[in-house]
Amino acid sequence: MEEREATSFLEQLRQEGLITESTRPVWEMILPRRLRRMYEVLNERTRYITVLIEAVDDPHNQAAVLRTAEAFGVQDVHIVTGKAPFSPNRLVTRYADQWLTLHHKPDIKTAIADLKSQGYQVYASYLGEETIPVSDIDLSQPTALLFGNEHSGVSEEALRLADGTFVIPMYGFVQSFNISVAAALALYDVTERARRQAGRHYYLLPEEKKALYEQWMWQTLNPRIRKQLQQQGYAIQTNEGQLGSFS
Repeated sequence: MEEREATSFLEQLRQEGLITESTRPVWEMILPRRLRRMYEVLNERTRYITVLIEAVDDPHNQAAVLRTAEAFGVQDVHIVTGKAPFSPNRLVTRYADQWLTLHHKPDIKTAIADLKSQGYQVYASYLGEETIPVSDIDLSQPTALLFGNEHSGVSEEALRLADGTFVIPMYGFVQSFNISVAAALALYDVTERARRQAGRHYYLLPEEKKALYEQWMWQTLNPRIRKQLQQQGYAIQTNEGQLGSFS
């Protein structure tokens, strides 16, 4: 990016409130082309669609769901752990999870209640008689897709609490997809449809964009530089917890 173009772009970020004088020590350390890339991704981010995973134990599957969510612009992933800890395989995520907001919940009842209190309808992936094709989910309100354990699927409690169930139609001998494949197919369908149907409501609010852009700027810094800035009193809230605040 040429200097004149970079100057113009930084001014655009200032006007939109995404960079400020208080965050100058951070954004000055980032190449303008990197700032632009984050800006482009930010403008496609959504919280209108979200993901809830229940007792997904395999680290590869955990990682694949996170990577898929990030790829489709879904910002939030809600997690209820099962028998195994939540420890996604880094070789699979390729650190995609650093751009996400992860919400760890103690149990499925709490997770679904929290989502509903925020205005989400919850649809669980389930192969049953009354389930509907994923393409038939009504996306007139924010929607959470729930995926269960690799072997047993979603729990009975989750099915009772969910607003409905969905399935991805199949025409072969097998009756189910691997969870990572199911998540990818379902998210592709609902994000494409919701983007068209929800309009501006699909995208982040200005204040959400500002907070997230600051997080991403912090995340993209070299760890050594982050440590130096922390020692100087600079840091922000990230998806890994409180690292401090700009002031």
